[in-house]
Amino acid sequence: MIFEIDNVELYFAEKQILNGIYLKAETGKLTGILGANGSGKSSLLNIFFGSLQPRHKLIRIDKKPYLKPLFKYGIVTYLPQQNFIPPKMKMATCFQLFKVDITEFLQDFPEFKTYKKAKMRELSGGQRRVIEIYICLNSGAELILLDEPFSHLSPLYIEKIKNLIQELKKEKAIILTDHMYRHILDTSDELYLLKNGSTQLISKTSELEDYNYLKAGTLY
Repeated sequence: MIFEIDNVELYFAEKQILNGIYLKAETGKLTGILGANGSGKSSLLNIFFGSLQPRHKLIRIDKKPYLKPLFKYGIVTYLPQQNFIPPKMKMATCFQLFKVDITEFLQDFPEFKTYKKAKMRELSGGQRRVIEIYICLNSGAELILLDEPFSHLSPLYIEKIKNLIQELKKEKAIILTDHMYRHILDTSDELYLLKNGSTQLISKTSELEDYNYLKAGTLY
């Protein structure tokens, strides 16, 4: 499947945040979005998901326009920057609620077996993040939006999540943002830079220096 978002115009209090946006994601590929803090990356994901309504937007799936928010079709899952699972919910319960197999999770992350009956608030921030990422990636959605997934994760968990993403992208379209740009460069099949409210498709990493997203010599 091919997901496209186009002609986005977003204003906050008459200040234009996004304009001239085009972005494409497709099954079998990971699409990365880079941009400075406050550039509108999270806003763009929220627009794609359907929880934020801009003045204008056009969303197409396999070239067919979709007018309702995508979440209403049940084809998209969004991982926000903040925790979305209630802190009082038990770990096992959240897997039941989101209809994700906890047995497979514990095979991939056996260190969580001791927390099976624990409440989410008893886990560290990184552990909660791992669970939420796993649930989003293993949902029935065909489009996965991940906003800063690697924040608060240890290097070991980052590598495990990267491997999981590479495996699951075979059957899903995944869009990923993160302020740790090297993780985006490592995992992305297509890369966009969000700057001055517009997206630029990046074909060579050196263009990130040309657009002044990175200082000259950073990549070497």
